[in-house]
Amino acid sequence: RELGGNDDDDDTATKGVILLEGGKQTTRYDTDHEPVFRQESYFAWAFGISEADVYGTISLPSGDATIFVPRFDLTYEIFCGASPHRLTDELRTRYGVERVLPLDELPDFISSQLGEDDDARLHLLRGRNTDSGNMAVPASYEGIEQHASRRPFDTLFKCMVDCRVIKTAAEIDLMRYTHWVSSMAHVEVMRAAKVGMMEYQLESLFQHHTYTHGGCRHMSYTCICACGPNPAIMHYGHAGRPNNRELEDGDIALLDMGAEYHCYASDITCSFPVNGKFTDDQLMIYEAVLAAQVAVIGMMKPGVVWTDMHRTAERKILEHLQAGGVLKNGCSIDDMVDADLGSIFMPTGLGHLIGLDTHDVGGYAQGTPARSNRPGLNKLRTARILEEGMVLTVEPGCYFIDILLNTALATPSQA
Repeated sequence: RELGGNDDDDDTATKGVILLEGGKQTTRYDTDHEPVFRQESYFAWAFGISEADVYGTISLPSGDATIFVPRFDLTYEIFCGASPHRLTDELRTRYGVERVLPLDELPDFISSQLGEDDDARLHLLRGRNTDSGNMAVPASYEGIEQHASRRPFDTLFKCMVDCRVIKTAAEIDLMRYTHWVSSMAHVEVMRAAKVGMMEYQLESLFQHHTYTHGGCRHMSYTCICACGPNPAIMHYGHAGRPNNRELEDGDIALLDMGAEYHCYASDITCSFPVNGKFTDDQLMIYEAVLAAQVAVIGMMKPGVVWTDMHRTAERKILEHLQAGGVLKNGCSIDDMVDADLGSIFMPTGLGHLIGLDTHDVGGYAQGTPARSNRPGLNKLRTARILEEGMVLTVEPGCYFIDILLNTALATPSQA
């Protein structure tokens, strides 16, 4: 009905076919090394297919699903097993689709679905991801231009984004499993961590547990194992900062890691003292963040505005910092919030939508509240009003980043 527009009597646009192109198997630069394939997220949502180089269609209005698989040559079959086009019955059963056809039959199939009906449309996916700024690229194949006049690009993306924002019961069950596996892995890493280990050993232990005990081959994002001064680098763990510091006595370990299962992400951050005992200052900061998290979780329900939740977290952290002597007692929390002081200690957004991607789609979808210009709020990955079925992370943090602290000390309203 959404593809058909708002007029209940006008369902012309529901005739035709939706076409999606799955992810492609790539190689590393100019070599023949193939990184482990991970399916494109919209295609995974629509079809649940793990294989690369596949197309899929959904016929309208019947909803019948057809996948198109490549014909590979003898060399492929020697090294990789049977070509997918020989496994049509197995694939149809595995993925619950109506048809599995060879990829070379796709052009004729699309033409047959559109037929002579001028109202039939070939719906393609195209739109901008509001987190990355990158575009979802529409499916393409040789000969698709003959349908150029019947290819709308303005409906399917919004529909699929809206569908991905609100999770089904099955999706929530799967995400509960993924987060359980990751939670147990974090516990095992905490138990094993000790002075003298390397950050990358914590990363390795997490990956081992989630794969060995949870079947999670992929991580949802690059593991962040930041110890000592490194938690001030919020996306620590990248190639230039590769989790390679030795853990020292007195360090706090901030571990931000989440495994992925059947393309569904998890995202868990925890902090603990490497030697097993907080100092008074460390405990004060830990309890500030914990209070913020507990307060937000206690208030979350349909109808709540996410920006209000962010402000709640900021207030709790500022209250604890003031009580701990980090901030002056002569200033009210309201004045601190008005001066955007919360953004100095929590420069990231409170959390984000999560699903098939860690930073899942729909944060600033069409028709939803726009991104704020205020410091702190402008880092939020969504400003939406919460709805039943949304899944979001709640990950407040208190960071001491030199460049931000120096800026605040030089700003009269914040100093």
